[in-house]
Amino acid sequence: MAWSKMSLLLAVVAVLSVLLTGSAHAGPEMDPYKILGLARSASQAEIKKVYKRLAKEWHPDKNKNPDAEDMFIKITKSYEILSNEDKRANYDRYGQTDDTQPYGSGRYRHHHDSFYFDESFNFPFNSKNHRDFTDSKYTLHFNQYVNDVVPDSYKRPYLIKITSDWCFSCIHIEPIWKEVVEEMEALGVGIGVVDVGYERRLANHLGAHRTPSILGVINGKVTFFHYVVAKEHLKQFVEDLLPQRLVEQVTEKNDLQFLNSWHELNKPHVLLFDQVPVVPLLYKLTAFAYKDYLQFGYVDQGLSETANLQKQFNINTYAPTMLVFKENAGKPADIIQAKGMKKQIIDEFMSNNKFLLAPRLVNQKLFDELCPVKQFHRRRKYCVLLITGDEETFSFGNQEFLSFASTNTKEVVRFAYVYQRLQQPLCDILMQKKDSAQSQPQVVILERRNAAGKALFKPVTAWNGSEEDKQRLVEELERLQKDPSILIHDAMLPELNNEFASMFVIRWIYASYDYLSDVIDDILHNNWREMMPLLSLIFSALFILFGTVVIQAFSDSSEDKQTKPKAKDGTKAENGSPGSSNSSRPPKKNFVEVTELTDITYMSNLVKLRPGHMNIVLVLTDASKNILLSKFAKEVYSFTGSLTLHFSFLNIDKHSQWMNTLLEYAQDAMQNDADDDDWGSHKIDYTGYVLALNGHKKYLCLFKPVYTGEDLDGKSSEDEGGTSGGRSKSGSRDDHPTRKPNRSRSISTLQIHHKLDRLGLWMERLMEGTLPRYYIPTWPGLEKITPSK
Repeated sequence: MAWSKMSLLLAVVAVLSVLLTGSAHAGPEMDPYKILGLARSASQAEIKKVYKRLAKEWHPDKNKNPDAEDMFIKITKSYEILSNEDKRANYDRYGQTDDTQPYGSGRYRHHHDSFYFDESFNFPFNSKNHRDFTDSKYTLHFNQYVNDVVPDSYKRPYLIKITSDWCFSCIHIEPIWKEVVEEMEALGVGIGVVDVGYERRLANHLGAHRTPSILGVINGKVTFFHYVVAKEHLKQFVEDLLPQRLVEQVTEKNDLQFLNSWHELNKPHVLLFDQVPVVPLLYKLTAFAYKDYLQFGYVDQGLSETANLQKQFNINTYAPTMLVFKENAGKPADIIQAKGMKKQIIDEFMSNNKFLLAPRLVNQKLFDELCPVKQFHRRRKYCVLLITGDEETFSFGNQEFLSFASTNTKEVVRFAYVYQRLQQPLCDILMQKKDSAQSQPQVVILERRNAAGKALFKPVTAWNGSEEDKQRLVEELERLQKDPSILIHDAMLPELNNEFASMFVIRWIYASYDYLSDVIDDILHNNWREMMPLLSLIFSALFILFGTVVIQAFSDSSEDKQTKPKAKDGTKAENGSPGSSNSSRPPKKNFVEVTELTDITYMSNLVKLRPGHMNIVLVLTDASKNILLSKFAKEVYSFTGSLTLHFSFLNIDKHSQWMNTLLEYAQDAMQNDADDDDWGSHKIDYTGYVLALNGHKKYLCLFKPVYTGEDLDGKSSEDEGGTSGGRSKSGSRDDHPTRKPNRSRSISTLQIHHKLDRLGLWMERLMEGTLPRYYIPTWPGLEKITPSK
């Protein structure tokens, strides 16, 4: 008994000594102000600025100091305390944080390939526990991502986690992920979870090759998270995904310029008054979702430059206030004020104020939303459209039309105007004009009947803004409410011109700037391990390019040297010397390499030809071999620069059966031969035919020779060799018994030589892709050799 009491006493003493030691170590390291080098009165902006500077300086991937990792963790935890008002107040009052363990002892850092996370908490090692938080609610599949997430990412950003069942590292980030998801989803951020074990295709599509990984998707673009997995970091990551120019800072210096730009941008303007110096994330997300409809500004109530604005609009300083301005820049069209604004309230507020009272039709999308197509009888929508001009002389009438539209209380009627000069085709139809001259402004009431452009309309009155014009329009609207059939004209409306198309260049510049900023940020903050594939690809491409240029330079110089002493031999070869004509290949230098298509080369040169490559095959006989090969090489020589073209010849004396089988699939191409030559009763001479064979896609293009040379006896080309098949006259020797043998042989040689006269033009059409294609189910075999008769 005494021994057990002694053991218990020693254990208690040991525990107390450990706790006291831990407290002694914790004391000097628990001061987040000292770690960040800040005063206790530092503002949130100062804390954030210092944290970003220190985080870059002490990031373990950039700082090789042995203490960089521990210092980076301390900086991060200090920022977590001071950036959270509750944690900061708790520390200022009691000198304590939510964590009971000190930075140095009992806590260690795990460095994952994608980011850092803290392992100061206990967890059970069960592969399914990290799935307790309902990941299945956010599980993404490939088709769902492509069809739903990517289009939706143009309205809101997505935060996606890559995980797997047996990923123990994923368990560490689960509590933080759960907390961030609950907060971000309430703000309108899309959430997704990809299980690599079930959606490997989607993970590869996103470029996520390890678990866990966290990434963001916005405007269809994927961005990876590379920082410490902490709540504040993930919130900042989502905020950094958004474009930089969503919300404009408004003060007394630029308030009039901001509010009066409604006419140029054709949008209502929204102003948020709040006391925080930084634009709230909820407001930025709202601005991104409604960027196509509204222009957003932010007023910091803590600045002296905004005091007069708060007095002018009678702003309550105790709650955020949101104002919508339309055509009247001095008076808000709508207002909302509440503490802790919720996303649902803001969305409803924005949806009710998406358009001006009388917006200008600037593109087809706006026209479709303002004047939707009729779907049901009780959902009729009518558009009162003012066709006017943008000159100063029309300003009074335009302003009076706006005043009239501001008194409208009927939901079924929308008011809009259009500039005749910018939307001439639409205006000509509605005004029933035959000439394009600009005429007096006119008001038209229309109803769209289908998406193809059909509409019913009625020109109401010429418009100059007088009281008579207003009264006449009121009467027509009352008649329309009782009898919709007063819209007596119908027409097919053309698609509207996009008047903001000229702003594409500016948007492209902004997008390029954002992209370059992201690239620079990735280079500075990514793990170099993840950057290695990209760097390897870049250096490989540069090496290949440099090597190609050097080899080409040396090969060109060597070819020039070898060509000069052999110029005389080359001339003889081109003129058809016996040495060159007896070979089945063209000359070796500065000419075309042509291989014979046999049962040995058949698989590699046709059946297993690489995708995108084509084999140009010349059909010949033993008698015409030398003449046609020489002519063929000259005709296709200018196309040898293409790496996707290969050149071969087929001996029809050996493989006529293969040729007949192949051309059965090109019956349309052979129909002319059938009509002209009684195909079936006479055997077709395929000599001089050229086939362009695509082995991968299994189609062919066919060249049929046409004799274009002149007859030696003065006969026309049609008499001697003008048939589409290019056949030589088999009865020429019998019909002309007195003709000398060498004379007959000369005519036959000339005919064969001219069969390929138009091959160059055919090759140009082949490269353009304008030739007809004949698809076949499978390539016939070339094993059998037709026995010679």
